[in-house]
Amino acid sequence: MWRIWAKALGEKHGRTDREADIIAGIRTLIFISYLVTNFFIISGVIRHWNDVPTKRLPLLNQPIQEKHP
Repeated sequence: MWRIWAKALGEKHGRTDREADIIAGIRTLIFISYLVTNFFIISGVIRHWNDVPTKRLPLLNQPIQEKHP
């Protein structure tokens, strides 16, 4: 299974089989990071798909500091 996965990642690089396996492992980590990033982007899009604007609370429209005379 590892041999098929390593070939799916691209051309075999490295002088030895061990070095080629390390390179395939690094490529696998990069692929997983892309996959996780895309998962969060897609879930954020789905989460905000049909957002409707909400009415602002009166507290949000007030200044942060109190006015002093």
